[in-house]
Amino acid sequence: MAATASLAPKVGPLGLNAKKVGEDIMKATKDWKGLKVTCELKVKNRVATVAVTPSIASRLIRALKEPPRDGKKVKNVKHNGNIAFSEVLKIAKESLPNTLASSLKQHVQEVLGTAVSIGCTIDGESPRDIQEKVASGKLKC
Repeated sequence: MAATASLAPKVGPLGLNAKKVGEDIMKATKDWKGLKVTCELKVKNRVATVAVTPSIASRLIRALKEPPRDGKKVKNVKHNGNIAFSEVLKIAKESLPNTLASSLKQHVQEVLGTAVSIGCTIDGESPRDIQEKVASGKLKC
């Protein structure tokens, strides 16, 4: 396991077993197979707990329900699927505590901006069109 080799210098000084930490990370991230996610490692009394904190892009790609890809072989993928606006709202509500946006409406705009960058559509429309509808008040958040 190559991940253990890169983990050892980081967790070794904390008195942790790199192999066990690597296994804990693998268990915590098995639902996110094929996607890049950030893992938060909390150490207390030489016991590590792993918390997965996926990015908005990872959550959107997961909502597209695409099959997992090998990131080393397939590069620069445009995700051309479709997501329901209700799913975008759900993602925005889940990640609202971790954002600097002052309201849900602003955070929905941020999530839609991420949808533009990954290349998917929202309810069959361009995310930019949906952003305009949210800004003008035609779509309620």
